[in-house]
Amino acid sequence: MAKILIVDDSQMTRNFHAYILRAANFQVIDAIDGADALEKIYRENDIDCVITDVNMPNMDGFTMIRKIRSEQTFSTLPIIIATTLDAANDKKEGFKAGANFYLVKPVKPSVLIESVRMAIGREC
Repeated sequence: MAKILIVDDSQMTRNFHAYILRAANFQVIDAIDGADALEKIYRENDIDCVITDVNMPNMDGFTMIRKIRSEQTFSTLPIIIATTLDAANDKKEGFKAGANFYLVKPVKPSVLIESVRMAIGREC
């Protein structure tokens, strides 16, 4: 069972995405910001995909992604941005930081599930 890390400062969003992914047979853990996510990535070491917001306290999503990509061990970890930021510059920044997918909230459950499946490269 693939393990997905949901990173968002909104408890409601984390719960909603977790509910969707658990229903699709994914294991889910969550983090409240980029700093919390990095700690969990280093500690867990078996995360298959990260879904992250951009605007968060302590460490934003773009910074977190750049830090993940700078680590050899996690340089290929699939990362999906799920944010309300819809401007072309924001999307460009997300892909430049190293995101594999960029989704705009609200994300349809089917799109979230399919994006995770495509990011990890297997059916679950």
